[in-house]
Amino acid sequence: MKNIYHKITAGASVLPLLLPFATNAQQQGGGLSGAQGQLTGIGTALGGINTQGAGALPALIGRLINAFLGVLGIILVVYLVWAGFLWMTASGEEEKVKKAKAMIQQSVIGMVIVIAAYAIASFVINVLVGATG
Repeated sequence: MKNIYHKITAGASVLPLLLPFATNAQQQGGGLSGAQGQLTGIGTALGGINTQGAGALPALIGRLINAFLGVLGIILVVYLVWAGFLWMTASGEEEKVKKAKAMIQQSVIGMVIVIAAYAIASFVINVLVGATG
């Protein structure tokens, strides 16, 4: 009975992390059909793609990098929460505690790398957009 309670509470604690995905589940195509509607939906999901002018490609690449790094950040937060859950349910077993500590250390290092990558990518894209626009 105790195991079932822990599984239910663990599942319920992950649910708020998935809510942003559920709110954007509707089609973004604006009533257009075919491939044009799909491309418009993708562009809207990425924050609007600039298809005109000199800054179109750097802006598109910047939005794709930001989306990718955002997904990586979500994955790292889930990994960190999972490591904390493993530590809390270790029941004092030294092997499980060591594994959980290693996972927490890895996730923190990963978050630092993702944040640094985001900062570098943001700076480079802003410079490219500023130089071409």
